Amino acid sequence: MGASREVGRSAFLINEQVLLDFGIKPTDPPQYPQGNPRPETVVISHGHLDHCGVVPNLMDMEPTVLATPPTKHLTRLLAEDTLEIAENHGGMVPFDPHDMQMLMRKTIELDYLEDYTTDDYSITLFDAGHIPGSALTYVEYGEDTLLYTGDIKNSDTRLLKGSKIHYPESRALMIESTYYGRDHVDRKKLEERFIESIRYTLDIGGNVVIPCFAIGRTQEVLMILKEYGISCYVDGMGVEVTKIMLKDPQYLRDPNRLKTAFGAATTVKPGMRRAVLDEPSVVVTTAGMLNGGPVLYYLQRMYDDPKSKLMLTGYQVENTNGRNALENGYVDIDGEIFPLRCKLEQYSFSAHSGDSELKDIVRYMCDRGTEHVFCVHGDKTEEFAGWVEKEIGVKAYAPKIGEEYLI
Repeated sequence: MGASREVGRSAFLINEQVLLDFGIKPTDPPQYPQGNPRPETVVISHGHLDHCGVVPNLMDMEPTVLATPPTKHLTRLLAEDTLEIAENHGGMVPFDPHDMQMLMRKTIELDYLEDYTTDDYSITLFDAGHIPGSALTYVEYGEDTLLYTGDIKNSDTRLLKGSKIHYPESRALMIESTYYGRDHVDRKKLEERFIESIRYTLDIGGNVVIPCFAIGRTQEVLMILKEYGISCYVDGMGVEVTKIMLKDPQYLRDPNRLKTAFGAATTVKPGMRRAVLDEPSVVVTTAGMLNGGPVLYYLQRMYDDPKSKLMLTGYQVENTNGRNALENGYVDIDGEIFPLRCKLEQYSFSAHSGDSELKDIVRYMCDRGTEHVFCVHGDKTEEFAGWVEKEIGVKAYAPKIGEEYLI
């Protein structure tokens, strides 16, 4: 019902009973999954809007919801933020505070390797290495089995250890495709280029604004800046998210390092924002695709300053301000166009597996009996499915939204 030949609004329904994710596509206006599912169980793979953003909308059916503890708390935070934005800007949201309360009551916290079993099926979560609490979902209907990767990262970052490829055998694999065809550059070299660029901008008297996803990327960037001795401000939802993550330290690679990095950053409190850019500064803030949040305030202050720099740190979905900035050199803030004279750079501090890692997952699973591979959540799902069939010799699909498969 979503994330098919696109990134965003992940939603996949199995046997009319189990719904894997129910998210938003962060365009303007947002796009929602198609169809009208009536599941008895909903699994949230992780706490990003494109995977969990409209789960509260399902609460009139009172399904059981499964999520790791961090994912449960992050889903609540994102839902509250969605409602607050709608209230402040007059937008429509397909759920209300009662739905959010019901979601919290109906959510069962499931740790990695813990089973949830009904008369018809069993569900197990595995560490996906994407953000704290992110999970692969293994669904068993007797001998019929499916492994859904959600978003997955197999190599280590400062925040998390990568997912280890020791997954159970499965007849079907549903795999994300975000970075199919692209491998990430060496992380250490990427960090060094990133830091060198920041130092140069500060040296010439400019400001550096680093838009980050509040969940995962903000924490990663704070840890990088601390490692290289660069002071920074942190603003936006990333502050609350970091506090949530530190409450479940077992889901972090090194909670003490995150705590130290967060403590070293200056949190921007109400009334402080105006003064932050009065002298050369580094600001880590939301939103990562420039579609809302404090970053829009900072952009209006610095967009015309050629000494200052906007440093994007992740993937920019089509029809977002971030993609417009990269492709067309402007941002749209409340209907007003701001042409960017400040410098603009993009760094792939991705929490997704690159091309070679995705292919390794497919090889591993198919060597152990996987017969069907569904390539989802990406711009090149058709190419990925073609590679699977040509190189692995296993039936592969790049589903369109609304398509149904019998396997």
